[in-house]
Amino acid sequence: METDYACILSIGNEILIGKILNSNAQWIAQKLTLLGFTVRSIVSTRDDVLETAEAFRQAIRLRSRVIVSTGGLGPTFDDKTAESLARALNLPLVLSREAYEMILKKYKDAGMSMTPEREKMAYIPLGAKPIYNPVGTAPGIYVKYRGSHIFVLPGPPKEMTAMFENEILPLLRKIAPRIFWGEFLLQVKGIPEADFAPKVKATMKRFSKIYVKSHPKGKETGLSIIDVHVTCSGEDKKEILNELWGAFNFLIESVKEMGGILEVKKEPSINRL
Repeated sequence: METDYACILSIGNEILIGKILNSNAQWIAQKLTLLGFTVRSIVSTRDDVLETAEAFRQAIRLRSRVIVSTGGLGPTFDDKTAESLARALNLPLVLSREAYEMILKKYKDAGMSMTPEREKMAYIPLGAKPIYNPVGTAPGIYVKYRGSHIFVLPGPPKEMTAMFENEILPLLRKIAPRIFWGEFLLQVKGIPEADFAPKVKATMKRFSKIYVKSHPKGKETGLSIIDVHVTCSGEDKKEILNELWGAFNFLIESVKEMGGILEVKKEPSINRL
């Protein structure tokens, strides 16, 4: 049975040792959410074939309709994502002529020759398709397996975003659920988060389709600061907006009653890619 679930895999030792910030996962999660998918997990793994293969298997076991991974597609010895995916799907790695031609042209245009290390990037699981990389040299990989659309992308953010927007987004729009997603954001000063918690609970009880999350932001001039982020999703655009505006007005009145200072960071709106 198809679901609206999505999983994100971030592959690379550099993430787990804290060398780089995992901005790719945040960016992809935002895009998938705006498309109407529910992101169930974001998992980071080392450049290890067995661990990464198990992460792919787990995402499939979660009945994810979309799985997006980043990292591990380059020419070096520790770029093992293609091998990991092949192991997860119990498929052989084969040389893709289409991927090979993509890579060959990139290096020819740069006046460079093909080497075994560069050819390595043309090996993908049997039956998979390469994804064109307009920025770098390593193609991505796309394969559909047991209802899961699996997209494997390089780690460099400029390459990843270009490939996602140019090659992946058109397909995701075709398979995305007909779900609208809306939000608004308030900043509240002068009310501690613990004191405001009953109002958050009351808002969610009164407007059952919304989700309210408070984020403490520290203190400024002695006043506590809370960001209040409210989201709502569903198939009926009008109903979502009604829920959001109802919660918006309820929270504003609650802040006034408690003597807090309110700043509207974002009014209720519907977002969709």
